[in-house]
Amino acid sequence: MEKFVSADALRERFSQAMSTMYQQEVPQYGTLLQLVSDVNQQVLAQDRALADRLSAADELARLSVERHGAIRVGSAQELNTLRQLFAIMGMYPVGYYDLAPAGVPVHSTAFRPREGDALRRNPFRLFTSLLRLELIEDRVLRERAAAILAARRIFTPRCLALIACHQRVGGFDEQSADEFVREALETFRWHRQTTVDRATYEALHQQHRLIADVVCFPGCHINHLTPRTLDIDRAQALMPEYGITPKAIIEGPPRRQVPLLLRQTSFKALEEPVIFQDGAAGRHTARFGEIEQRGVALTPAGRERYDRLLAQAGSGGDNQQHQQRLAHIFSDFPDNERDLRQQRLAWFEYRLTEKGRRQGVPADADRETLIEQGLLIADPQIYEDFLPVSAAGIFQSNLGDGAQEQFAAGSSRADFEAALGGEITDEMTLYAARQAESLRRCGLHPE
Repeated sequence: MEKFVSADALRERFSQAMSTMYQQEVPQYGTLLQLVSDVNQQVLAQDRALADRLSAADELARLSVERHGAIRVGSAQELNTLRQLFAIMGMYPVGYYDLAPAGVPVHSTAFRPREGDALRRNPFRLFTSLLRLELIEDRVLRERAAAILAARRIFTPRCLALIACHQRVGGFDEQSADEFVREALETFRWHRQTTVDRATYEALHQQHRLIADVVCFPGCHINHLTPRTLDIDRAQALMPEYGITPKAIIEGPPRRQVPLLLRQTSFKALEEPVIFQDGAAGRHTARFGEIEQRGVALTPAGRERYDRLLAQAGSGGDNQQHQQRLAHIFSDFPDNERDLRQQRLAWFEYRLTEKGRRQGVPADADRETLIEQGLLIADPQIYEDFLPVSAAGIFQSNLGDGAQEQFAAGSSRADFEAALGGEITDEMTLYAARQAESLRRCGLHPE
């Protein structure tokens, strides 16, 4: 029997195919990739210690292929099928995000790899949002939107057949793998032709721009792909030189010696021509380009502290002033790895040095002492997930004026999981397990 193509290889092929497609659809995304590549090369050339550390931790190779994307679906059936499709590529729902309190009528999860080796191979993530139809106040319009969504089919018949085949036989050979990537890609392709007439589009658009984006098109088109930079401040400053207009502020924490969690910026959404079902011409704004810088994942105690400081900082319209305010407020948050470890604010992955492997270490030895003795190395775990405030900020900045309405609906993780057809993994359990396993590999007690 021919060997099956691995989930990691499928994910890599799919992410590359999606990146190629999006670059053809949104040429400025290609410019964004060049900008990020140039910035990363500059940073690595200027900071050899960082380059050596990333290389030693086997994190350097993933940098150039790393992407995250975002899609939005309208029904439980669509979300459930996506869960099955992504599982074939080793991507599973991690984390629950409710964006309604921030004025975006969706709740979300991120489909991504969960294991360290898979993340190092290709950490492709798709932030996937489900429209909350109950937040459409107009009952007639809500029922109309539900009917439109029920009638559409965002997956090709062949894609559905291949998903069923994979579930039946347990894998794909090379030919089926290539066909699966091609067919799956069609779900995320941009379509200029809407599935509604102009009046319906405008009525949904008036309720919320994102509702129109989800309901009025034949598929769940990718609305951004995001490369990872090692210096988002430099990337933001250089964007105009590359012909890109950046959003007003960088979302997330301030610049630090030890980067925290996730920082994001983007260029404004494109205004694209569309043809309505009744033949009328119009324009639609949804797709944009984003850059991210990822830092260390924080423990529950670290996240509580981070969230409190971020809320204290608020937001602003001028990036320089906003960053200065953030830096001032976050001066209370430790900015060196030793303090982050000792105060248990961040997650790390441990490995023995050559000296440590040769000499061996006692299972109950103090980690900091071993590090000082050159026997143990602690690498910050990269934050693999998302921040609701930053996600909402990126969405809002690309939805334009009038998109700041607050939705009073409560969080509904149970409803989301029911639509998904499975449970969402809590991201903290993954970081904790990875840290504990790394300590066991070193012969140390996890706690």
